[in-house]
Amino acid sequence: MKKIFKFLPLFLLTFVCIFFLLFIILQKDPRSPPSALLNKEMPVFSTTSLYSEYVKLSSDNIKRNVNISSNNNVNTNNNIKKYTLINFFASWCTPCKVEHNLFFEIKNDYPNVFLLGITHKDKPTDSQKYLNEEGNPYSFVGLDQDGKIALEFGVFGLPETFIINNDGKIIFKHMGPLTKKIIDNEISPLF
Repeated sequence: MKKIFKFLPLFLLTFVCIFFLLFIILQKDPRSPPSALLNKEMPVFSTTSLYSEYVKLSSDNIKRNVNISSNNNVNTNNNIKKYTLINFFASWCTPCKVEHNLFFEIKNDYPNVFLLGITHKDKPTDSQKYLNEEGNPYSFVGLDQDGKIALEFGVFGLPETFIINNDGKIIFKHMGPLTKKIIDNEISPLF
């Protein structure tokens, strides 16, 4: 039994080295685990507008290319290839504040993108105050106070961004704040 304890640190060190070697060989990034939902249908969800409890947006609206803005305008145009960018954020999230201004650029540069912001486990008054102070780049802001929508999407932490294509499939996922480089190199080619 003493011999086993004697070699246990060696076995653990060997295991850790093999684990990191596999990550290096397979070029995996431990900061961006794979998404089980990538290239699959987006989860079914429904969210209420941050600005009116009477306005709701669902995954079905997005699939049918019916986009409801926070000011209750309904737009339907099935002839245009439309993308939906879903960004999970919160007023208390510091990395969310870092990426916030980039959504204004996306809104200006890609008019065929419907920007859906989902406030995650945030008080509606705090989210409204944050968007009033920093500006609101989103086409619609939905509530996820209990975290169920984020759970369906497999959100690990904030911020997280998803892009949904015209067929309702998730074609992109990014964990952490977006950067100009990520937008230029990874998101722009999708549009």
